[in-house]
Amino acid sequence: MTSLNISLPEQLRAYVETQVNTGDYGTPSEYVRELIRRDKENRLRQLEGELLEALRSGDIELRPEDLKGASLVTVLRKKMAARTRKKS
Repeated sequence: MTSLNISLPEQLRAYVETQVNTGDYGTPSEYVRELIRRDKENRLRQLEGELLEALRSGDIELRPEDLKGASLVTVLRKKMAARTRKKS
């Protein structure tokens, strides 16, 4: 495992230490790792929801040939970006 040093204002450092002292986490690193995991999961859920919404809206047409050599997420992101540019 590699290290990453971060600087926190005193208030945030105290908050992290409080979270560790409540017994939910063994170390500040465990707490920060958990926050990062949750953020990653939330962002993935949000992205999935946005992509599904775009696909279901009918504004985006998806053809089998669109998926050759690219992932569904990549294709939908590009199509969403193109749709956004057209609306602007």
